[in-house]
Amino acid sequence: MLLLVFAILAAVPAQAASGGVEKINHIVVIYLENRSFDNMFGRFPGADGLEAAKGAPVQVDREGKPYTVLPPILDEKTKQPDPRFPAQIANAPFDIGPHVGQSEKHRDLVHRFYQNMEQINGGRNDKFAAWSDAGGLVMGTYDTSNTRLWALAREFTLADNFFQAAFGGSFLNHFWLICACTPQYEAAPASIRAQLDGDGHLVKDGAVTPDGYPVNTIFSFYPPYPPSATDLAKRLPPQTAPNIGDRLSGKNVSWAWYSGGYAAALEGRNQGNFQYHHQPFVYFASTGEGTKAKARHLKDEAPLFESVAAGRLESVVFYKPVGDENQHPGYADLASGDAKAARLVDAIRASALWKDTAIIITYDENGGFWDHVAPPKGDRWGPGTRIPALIISPYAKRGFVDHTVYDTTSILKLIETRFGLPPLGRRDAVANDLTAAFDFTSERR
Repeated sequence: MLLLVFAILAAVPAQAASGGVEKINHIVVIYLENRSFDNMFGRFPGADGLEAAKGAPVQVDREGKPYTVLPPILDEKTKQPDPRFPAQIANAPFDIGPHVGQSEKHRDLVHRFYQNMEQINGGRNDKFAAWSDAGGLVMGTYDTSNTRLWALAREFTLADNFFQAAFGGSFLNHFWLICACTPQYEAAPASIRAQLDGDGHLVKDGAVTPDGYPVNTIFSFYPPYPPSATDLAKRLPPQTAPNIGDRLSGKNVSWAWYSGGYAAALEGRNQGNFQYHHQPFVYFASTGEGTKAKARHLKDEAPLFESVAAGRLESVVFYKPVGDENQHPGYADLASGDAKAARLVDAIRASALWKDTAIIITYDENGGFWDHVAPPKGDRWGPGTRIPALIISPYAKRGFVDHTVYDTTSILKLIETRFGLPPLGRRDAVANDLTAAFDFTSERR
């Protein structure tokens, strides 16, 4: 019966909702990197955060035995204990701030498809340390009450039940942001396929599932891709599944993907630590190399800020800050990404666009950090770990914590609801569309 409902929903075009969502003429998505909700907003007043997590299961090893203390935090390069952290950390969440400030960098953490499922462990979230290469750092949190994002969350709406759409890392979750789908590569070579045991547990990691679905980083057939990605068999063939850009173009709704460092990357230069696998539309034939759609819709960040200043903007905008400014552990700090996201919000609020714009700031995935809330039951691909999401608009509820269950496909559902688009798949068809975060009954600026 449920499958029948899904099929009906997927076949019937969405209708633009009444009740005010039509007042929004611009939807802007700022897509940051690799932070769980508890890592960034665990101390937020009124949210399901660290206070509620006090009764959460402690971290256990792969055999299920509780750690006496958390595993040591090793330096990513030397593989020796990072001297900035205590030699022993209690088996509980801890504050990273006294050891590594928000303007400093700490090591990256494993954030891959199969490892994320193992870490979640059926919703107990108790094997994050066991399935990480970062030891106890998985339990690290920040007091971000001094940040611009925190201030925006206090002023507008913070969603505390928003989950990454897919298990694992950036590559797959960027796909789910734009197509609610997992890419396919049936002819992927055996060398890049994962191997699982009879119970579905990881034996050998890989970019592609045994049955041909890329779930970890694999670069695009089309440029830009890194100079090292010379083996065409290890790059993803052009994808043809429908994405939100196709849907918007089909109804003549303007849209764009803006990315820091994109223009330089097209010229063969990596500026600002550009991340090639953070550009999901590059993987699709409809916006592939040489198409008019690529030239029209895929842009560098410079024209974004110019357009905002001039009071002109597409109806749907995705913005990806360059690596140095996206808050990704390992190569970015928190402060730079906080400032960059706030810069765009401030620019929109100071422009003529503000009166009918909704801004969503969220993260692609948790970056390997623990969160205490169990993801909702979904499908083979997710949802994965809980992540922060802010809704900022003249119509956003003020000082509100939205407890509605969302995932990344809820962004697609909002776009579909506003512009009368059919769903891309089963997940966005039934997702909550973020409208619980809005109040359209009064004009507020």
